Amino acid sequence: MASGDFCLPGEGTEVLQQACNKQLPPCNLNEEDLLQNPYFGNLLLNLSQHVDESGLSLTLAKEQAQAWKEVRLHKTAWLRSEILQRVIQELLVDYYVKIQDTSLTSEDKKFHETLEQRLLVTELTRLLGPAQEKEMPSLLGLEKADLLELMPPSEDFLWMRPRLQREVEEQLKKKCFTLLCYHDPNSDSDSETLKAAKMWKLAEVLVSEKQQCRDTRRQQQERMVLLEKQSATYSQVLLRCLALLQRLLQEHRLKTQSELDRINAQYLEIKCSAMVLKLRMEELKILSDTYTAEKVEVHRLIRDRLEGAVHLQEEDMEKSRQVLNTYEVLGEEFDSLVKEYTQLRQATENKRWALQEFNKSYH
Repeated sequence: MASGDFCLPGEGTEVLQQACNKQLPPCNLNEEDLLQNPYFGNLLLNLSQHVDESGLSLTLAKEQAQAWKEVRLHKTAWLRSEILQRVIQELLVDYYVKIQDTSLTSEDKKFHETLEQRLLVTELTRLLGPAQEKEMPSLLGLEKADLLELMPPSEDFLWMRPRLQREVEEQLKKKCFTLLCYHDPNSDSDSETLKAAKMWKLAEVLVSEKQQCRDTRRQQQERMVLLEKQSATYSQVLLRCLALLQRLLQEHRLKTQSELDRINAQYLEIKCSAMVLKLRMEELKILSDTYTAEKVEVHRLIRDRLEGAVHLQEEDMEKSRQVLNTYEVLGEEFDSLVKEYTQLRQATENKRWALQEFNKSYH
């Protein structure tokens, strides 16, 4: 680390990462964070010299380790007495079962009765609590001296103790063999000597497996921290990439929008022209289907005849006009000529109108 008040870029990053991963609780720090908060990196390095990975100070962590050691010792002692008591209770339960099925000898009865009486008196004495506590009244007004009077004779206890030791050892051996077979099912077919040898190493094997589980759990935690760091880094990179893509898309669209509009206008113009031509083609197709060559020829003959008739009518009208002019001075004869002229003119107008309508339908 460089001399000064804070880490220089890239100089103390690796040391700081090691401190954050080992001496300090897991935290996600990168070089960018150190650049934005330079004094914070120096604070973490100094803090890592006074705390452990759980966040406790070294003095408090040492006291905690000593306290846990004492707790484990007391727990071991309690477990030892608890196991012995449960084994003795199981012996008594087996005794009650055997009474129902088989007849026991007087020695067996004496052994179990002495054991049961001794166990009950001991448990009741424990319930009374320490003798020095006089603030609270004793249970049912009993004292320890009252319970000790119920203890079996000392010679019975001395006679019972060797057999109790043998049976407890036998019961514990069965439980140990059961535990061994549960841990290693292949050991079920081994001899007692081999099972006993494996039992001596079972504690070491269990401790080793437990340590492997702890190491695996620690590795898993480290991988989870690494995964969280990678996820955070990848998320930031993806967000920056998305922002860059959005900016590029916006700039590219603004530059090409006018060209795109011009192309769209040309496309619409060409499409409109194509629609007009298509409509004209449909119109011509309808006309072609409506007026065949034969129909056109017939319409041409009709038109020629109508034009000839119109021409004759016009000549007749002209002659009538000349006659009218000649006989204009006549009286009643002139009126008859006028009526005839009017009729001829009306007929001519009708034929001219028919010819015009025919020409419109033909074109």
